[in-house]
Amino acid sequence: MPATYVIGDIHGALKALKQLIERIAPEPEDTLIFLGDYVDGWSESAEVISYLMELEEQYNCYFIKGNHDAWCESWLMGIMPEESWTRNGGMATIASFNKLSPAQRLEHTAFFNAMRLYYIDDLDRLFVHAGFTSTHGPTKERFEPMLYWDRSLWELALAMDTSIPIDSLRYPRRLALFKEIYIGHTPSTNYGETKPMTAVNVHNVDTGAAFKGKISAINVVTKEIWQSDVVQSFYPDEKGRNT
Repeated sequence: MPATYVIGDIHGALKALKQLIERIAPEPEDTLIFLGDYVDGWSESAEVISYLMELEEQYNCYFIKGNHDAWCESWLMGIMPEESWTRNGGMATIASFNKLSPAQRLEHTAFFNAMRLYYIDDLDRLFVHAGFTSTHGPTKERFEPMLYWDRSLWELALAMDTSIPIDSLRYPRRLALFKEIYIGHTPSTNYGETKPMTAVNVHNVDTGAAFKGKISAINVVTKEIWQSDVVQSFYPDEKGRNT
């Protein structure tokens, strides 16, 4: 039976991403769902995008847009993002993309333009970079950037009283909308965890690849986890987004 793997934040770490995919060893009929933040941090952001385009030719892939991807997309389209972008990995991304030919930049820009804000599969599982604020779900989110910026959904799940039954009026409506929700955006390393975290039905697959963590993947059925080595071990002379 084909498997579905969800991959967390990457942040320009091509070498670690390739190692992770090798460890997963997906079959051609498998599905790979990437939760966003492909760029900003380590030195191979453009190379990561090129590799993702190769994977798209081999597997059934879904690419969700993260907040760092939205920044990079704006820059590629000639709109300079807010100043904080360059302080949060953007300078390494600019240097990486400046190596591309004009034709390659157009291909990469088209790839960013085609990214999804979220994906809902046939089994009512939601895949989104950060979260959503509407009690009617991401399709009703009035401010689309919240889908790649919101942290309140994850904070709600972490603080949830699990003794409240799902049919109770006190049960948070956002958590009841989907069978499972898969997110990135907020590193598990912020909580002292090196592996993906689960709170209620929310699975957080960001394990701090931009900093001193790893890139992680999870099988949505078996919940088996795969991880790269610590990303910084591939880039010992770089800081990533560590300050």
